[in-house]
Amino acid sequence: MVALAGAALAALLGFALLPPPWGALALVLNGLPLGMVWGLVVLYLEGRRTSEVLLAGLSVSYVVASGAVKSVALWLMRDAGLAEAWMPFVTGALFFVPFVAAVRLLDQLPRPTLEDEALRVRRVPMGGSDRWAFLRAFLPGMLLLLGVYLLLTAYRDYRDNYMVEVLAELGHGRRPELLTLTELPVGVLVLAALALLAALRDNRRGLIGAYAIMGLGVALLGGSTALLDAGLLRGDVWIFLTGLGAYLAYVPFGSVLFDRTIAATRVSATAVFAIYLADAVGYSGSVALQLYKDLGAPATTRLEFFRQLSYAMAAVGLVGLGAALAWFLRRAPGEPPERPPLTL
Repeated sequence: MVALAGAALAALLGFALLPPPWGALALVLNGLPLGMVWGLVVLYLEGRRTSEVLLAGLSVSYVVASGAVKSVALWLMRDAGLAEAWMPFVTGALFFVPFVAAVRLLDQLPRPTLEDEALRVRRVPMGGSDRWAFLRAFLPGMLLLLGVYLLLTAYRDYRDNYMVEVLAELGHGRRPELLTLTELPVGVLVLAALALLAALRDNRRGLIGAYAIMGLGVALLGGSTALLDAGLLRGDVWIFLTGLGAYLAYVPFGSVLFDRTIAATRVSATAVFAIYLADAVGYSGSVALQLYKDLGAPATTRLEFFRQLSYAMAAVGLVGLGAALAWFLRRAPGEPPERPPLTL
């Protein structure tokens, strides 16, 4: 993890030093190692009775960090006079030492206990044949989830990347601290919602609970946008609610959703593989959405495009998640934890 983060930081140094358009290549080299870090962290935390709490705490870190890193970056450029090209590298360097310390602490975690394995299924490494068997067994449900995640990742990234511009269009462009103040309560609420799942020992109910949280999230995107259009909601409150809705739907994909799916279906697999698969599909959607906005709707403002995207995400999310839940429940009939894992 430290080596991957160091490689990503070195790529940001390349972005600062390389002339255009070669800086774009540096950003690609930055994203590739960073995409591997999340799964390595989840590897320590999945398959435990307390996985919901641990993964929720992990997930809330990037919710809060999303706003905090923007506040630091704006401070470096506006108050410290740092050049824009150097901002990513300097910002990353400021957080690198705390990251190394956190990785060292993570590596001290004990392995899952026998009781953990009885309740949540023992997690075993997956070879190539195991991955294909997992996909064949769960293909319809996974296609539904990946379709939702494709649009959801694009939505989250668009909000994350252009929240400064959207806030400016809403009349809040001179308050950089709003970026952190908006995301901090979002992180706390998402953490609380996911931590509540730990109280559901029955894995089938836990799976239903995870989908209920995600469904509430996508519904909030459409509902809050409708209130904004009706003049019943302030712009900054709408940004907060879209963040809450987006992360309520998005965070379970990288944390509790696949952990509970494996536990409920009693399949021998790892949540890390499913998470990596979802990420590979999801970030493709993020790139495609960016290209569509820039090439297909260049005259549409960031704010207007984000409004339209919120309605689309709500509609697709509710239908897709509902269908996926119905499919997976047929594979999770509520067997007792003592039942041996399913061999694919």
